[in-house]
Amino acid sequence: MIINDLVVKPKKKKKRVGRGGVHGAYSTRGMKGQKARSGVSFPVDFEGGRTGLRKQLPKRGGFKSIHAKNVVVTLSDLDKNFKDGDVVTPRALVVKGIINNANVKFKILNSGKLEKKVIIKKCPISESARSKVKS
Repeated sequence: MIINDLVVKPKKKKKRVGRGGVHGAYSTRGMKGQKARSGVSFPVDFEGGRTGLRKQLPKRGGFKSIHAKNVVVTLSDLDKNFKDGDVVTPRALVVKGIINNANVKFKILNSGKLEKKVIIKKCPISESARSKVKS
């Protein structure tokens, strides 16, 4: 490649607004005010000077999440509701009334005592609860 072969692209001229022509004197910025001046910038959450939503949330006590919290199922719940040798599945938990729906997120945690031998299938279970069930 020779330096003579290089082609320099012409720079795009900056649009000069407000000097006659199609957009006229105010150049689509309205008349006076901060937004009509050059170099204007506002924060993303600016709401015209009133207290913004971000600052109001602590006063209003936050928000309530649309996502349901995970349901905790304890080993003592299993001990109360199941007999020796029963199979614990999400459907069985719904039938016994421990959880409302088989599709709800839940987990079996190591809380309380499980003195019966039960078989747990298709249920999320913590490691400590799993070791307690196996023993």
